[in-house]
Amino acid sequence: MDTGQGERTPLKRRVVITGVGTVTPLGNSAIDTWKEICKGKSGIGRITKFDCTRHATKIAGELKNFDALSFVSKKELRKFDDFIIYALAATEMAIADSALVIKEENAERVGVIIGSAVGGLATMEKAEETILRGGPGKVSPFAVPSSLANLGAGNVSIRFGAKGPINCPVTACSSGTNAIGDAMRIIAGNYADVMIAGGVDAAITPLGIAGFNAMRAISVRNDQPEKASRPFDKNRDGFVVGEGCGIVILEELTTALNRGARIYAEVVGYGSTSDAYHMAIPPPGHEGAARCMSAALKAARLKPTEIDYINAHGTSTPPNDLYETQAIKKVFGKHAFSLAVSSTKSMTGHLLGAAGAVEAIISALSIYKGIIPPTINLDNPDPDCDLDYVPHKARKKNINTAMSNTFGFGGVNAVLIFRKSDKL
Repeated sequence: MDTGQGERTPLKRRVVITGVGTVTPLGNSAIDTWKEICKGKSGIGRITKFDCTRHATKIAGELKNFDALSFVSKKELRKFDDFIIYALAATEMAIADSALVIKEENAERVGVIIGSAVGGLATMEKAEETILRGGPGKVSPFAVPSSLANLGAGNVSIRFGAKGPINCPVTACSSGTNAIGDAMRIIAGNYADVMIAGGVDAAITPLGIAGFNAMRAISVRNDQPEKASRPFDKNRDGFVVGEGCGIVILEELTTALNRGARIYAEVVGYGSTSDAYHMAIPPPGHEGAARCMSAALKAARLKPTEIDYINAHGTSTPPNDLYETQAIKKVFGKHAFSLAVSSTKSMTGHLLGAAGAVEAIISALSIYKGIIPPTINLDNPDPDCDLDYVPHKARKKNINTAMSNTFGFGGVNAVLIFRKSDKL
């Protein structure tokens, strides 16, 4: 089992993806999201969830035409924060996609790990407003249960009857990636046969946007929302906040094969490291990210030259895109210039705790479909970011292995590697 530093003991059980579900600014299913990504479409627009008149940033990646009542009752709609509803919706779709049946006989061998960077931020803000206007006695009894970050995973477990291991990584932008990696380890270590894993966030709120504005972390390209997220472009001015959820169904290989499940890809590598440097900015050269990619490669028992595609963290912030590029060069050497590297955040925006999970799904679908997603808005490439970022248009290519990078506040880094199912 990978320790996170690349040290590894043999895994006796292999882990595969048999189901995917998403809600993103590009679509309310994995199929719709994937179609729009392949078209190079942007999901960024003007903020409608609150009055953003006084905010410096007035754009975000909101869900569009999402019908919450297709997934929760009217009573649940009143008591659940959006992030819980998104988690329930994406999980329902992932379970249906995998044709997984959870029943009494297998419930204790099915677990849930769903990460979230901030949990129910909107619910917290509303509770504070209620106290200021009407006093503490007016606060809803659902305020705390709807705010806690682990209640995405908790409500999924309750709804679908999964009685196995449960957890919620709260590791900023790496939350979804850590959830999938940790879930993979649980199955590999024989603590479960199936894991519902992913990430979710719904942080397009007055505090969420104002807070990132105060840090000067997000774009203020309000006049061109669709062009605001522009990873690796020399005119990038910050990331764009998005919302949504990505869920995968992970299964032990034999379990999946015995029930005839469709396999999108095998999860073969996972690395997790810390920069131990700064709470919000990666170090020049991003040696923590380089160590993390190397750890994932070692865990997967792959050489750098065996990676075909990297779904980059690619936030569209000046430091990240440069330092991630430097880290890729350090790990991959000359092969870095043969790799296809793209940032799908150029289309989805940055989904925070959901980013790694959605991008893991995109990476798996890239392998399954033989298509590399583009980096849109790369109109004026940064000369210091000089890799093949698949600009503007998707590219058809046979992909055997793909890497997905995520790096977060606090110096957390997490990397996953996926392999084509016909290599099983």
